[in-house]
Amino acid sequence: MTEDLRTHLDLADDDARLAGLADRLGRAAEAEGLLDVAYRTVDSPLGRLLLAATPRGLVRVAFETETEDAVLTELATGVSPRVLRAPARLDGVARQLEEYLAGRRREFDVPIDLTLASGFRREVVTLLPRIAYGTTASYREVATMAGRPGATRAVGTACARNPVPLVVPCHRVVRADGTIGAYRGGHDAKVALLELERAAA
Repeated sequence: MTEDLRTHLDLADDDARLAGLADRLGRAAEAEGLLDVAYRTVDSPLGRLLLAATPRGLVRVAFETETEDAVLTELATGVSPRVLRAPARLDGVARQLEEYLAGRRREFDVPIDLTLASGFRREVVTLLPRIAYGTTASYREVATMAGRPGATRAVGTACARNPVPLVVPCHRVVRADGTIGAYRGGHDAKVALLELERAAA
């Protein structure tokens, strides 16, 4: 065995041991009521996703375009510094996301914690599930739903900063001319999600 291969295998063993230790620590913290934010990562057709939940519900879904350190810092400052990798709390969310991305699920049935959204942004995020699977609405239409038809830019900001994309479908909000518009997960991810829903619908 070459020295490079031996080093690579040793590093892989170290990573596995660290992951196992982190999981055990997370389970212990959960059992003791010391875990405010649990997180895990899952692989998906859109790339790796980071999922985070409080005891109240799913609080964050982050795409690969967002660095894990930045997302964990956001959770620590915006929710609680007691953040640990604890995959079990997110098993249900992970399963439903897998079903959705495979075209077998149209609605999510998980509790949502909107701690990271406030004011008008929170109001917009709570309206987004009204946009039916396989359809779209314009930023202006969402602003009208919120009772502020002139607030299209604010709706755009709310969608761009939606803390729980995919589960709360900001990808269904498009420009008035039908073009895609911006998306937290990137243009290609938004196109893929809209095409998935149109095909499955």
